[in-house]
Parts: sequence; structure tokens; C-alpha cells
Amino acid sequence: MFLQIHMPQLQPLDGIFYKTFLQFLAPLSKELPSVYSIITFLLLFTQAISFNKIVNSQRLHRQTNYLTGMSYLLLTSMFSEWFSLSAPLIVNTFLIWIWGRLCSLYNNQLAKETIFNIGIGTGLAAFFYFPSITFLLLIMVGIAVARPFRLQEWLIGLIGIITPIYFFVAYLYLTGNIASFHFPGFRLSYPRFFGNKWAYAALFIVAVAICIGIYFVNTNMRRQVVQTRKSWQLLFLYIIVAALVPFLNAGVNFSYWVLLAVPIAPLIAAAFYYPKKKIFPLTLHWAMLAIYIAVGYFYK
Repeated sequence: MFLQIHMPQLQPLDGIFYKTFLQFLAPLSKELPSVYSIITFLLLFTQAISFNKIVNSQRLHRQTNYLTGMSYLLLTSMFSEWFSLSAPLIVNTFLIWIWGRLCSLYNNQLAKETIFNIGIGTGLAAFFYFPSITFLLLIMVGIAVARPFRLQEWLIGLIGIITPIYFFVAYLYLTGNIASFHFPGFRLSYPRFFGNKWAYAALFIVAVAICIGIYFVNTNMRRQVVQTRKSWQLLFLYIIVAALVPFLNAGVNFSYWVLLAVPIAPLIAAAFYYPKKKIFPLTLHWAMLAIYIAVGYFYK
């Protein structure tokens, strides 16, 4: 990340906040090119810590551990596009917080406030990467899973999403720039993967780890409390929505898929945690680390 600095490249559907952020960093990057690597490292590390904390609080695994955070860092290190600064990587910070808030809705006495804040977080995420508005589906189903239907709560969530948009449009109107703003919209595309043999090896080992993780999660699901099972349901829905986002982009870029790194990290962590014979988790860990070294240090 620091030896081979990746300069961020703007994509057609990147949001206005992300573009403004890169413009702000442009003068500094001329003097300190590693500023992009520093920000990326801080994002990945803080995302790993915060998501690991949420997973432990929701008791997705039997005992408290750091395997989810470790899995997230290993996973994002295996593809060069995933440890480079991008709008989807920033959006992961919002989505981690949103998923954690959705999981807390069950028996929440301050549900209306939480739902409103979730809506605001989703609206702000769209200003960094517009296709992330697709996660409105996650919010709707999440509320339906965690709460009995109350129209008032659904409307509060919608108002929360609209609030950042309202203030942004008001700012454009007051500054006379509303005519110059172009709505990014959605563009259907067929995502493609371009990589070398190490990248395909990374995809294979990640797929194997996910399948094993799903097996152990399903095996232990019945032993978990209702709240934990609901959290797993929201996580699987998170995976489905994140997998749809790359199909709504104008360009072909593997960085869009980094949105999947967050929800599949607990599954990979399950593949490390549950096997009784530790030879498999150890082999999986060192195999992922070997691929990371090959991709990060030797592949140009």
C-alpha cells in the first residue's frame, strides 16, 4: 500500500462529496503522495475494528474474538483495488454503522430516533457513491425483520434519507448552482473481472472459505438466540444487496465489489472459528497471507 501508491481514479457514478474530497487532497498529494495510502490504511483499520466490535456485540459467534476484523483486513489485502482509496471503500464505513443500527432495532425503546439516523446515514453515503442508495432495500427489509409494521417508523426512515438531499438542494439553490448539478442516476452494466493467476487464486480461496463459513453458520444457527438469528438474516441480505451494486455502474471496476468485503468477513471468520481441528484454519490463514504477499509485493 505504501511502496506502490495507487492514485484514486474518479468513476462516472462517484458522488459529489467524494469528488470534493479528492479535490481537497489534490494539493497535499503533490507534496505527500502517500496521503492516499495513509487514509486508506486508517479506513480499513477502523472499519475492521468497528465491525468486529458490532459482530461481537451481536454474538454472531459463540465467543468474543477478533477473527472478523482479521478476516476483513486479510480479505481487502488480497485484491489491489480493495486496498486503494475509492468511494465504495468510504461508503463501507457508513454501511457498517447502518447494519449495526439495524441489528439494534429489536426491542429498541428509541427505535424512531435510530431509524431516522439510519436514513440520514444512507442519504449521506449516496453523496459519496450514488449506487449505495440501493441499500435502501436493506433498510426496508431490516426494519420489517426487526420491528412489527408501523407506518410512522417507515415514514421516519424515508424522511431521514431525504434530509441530506433536501439540505444539499437548498445549498445549490441558495448559491445559484442548482442548474449546473447533474443527477448521476443508475446505469446497468455487466461487471467483468480482469486479473492474473494470483487474483483468480484469491477468488477461489475466498469462495472456499465462504462456503465453509456458511456451513458452520447454518449448523449452529438453531443454538443461537432470536436476536442473533435476525442479525445473521440481515447480514445475508446485506450480501445480496452488495452483490447487486456492481451491476448498476457505468464503468467496469473491481473496486465496486469491496462492498461485499464487510458482510462476508463474519462468514470467513466462522471458517476460522468453528472447525475443531485447527489445521484447516491455519492452512486457510497462511494461504490467504501468501496470496496477499504475492499480489501486494510481486504483482505489478
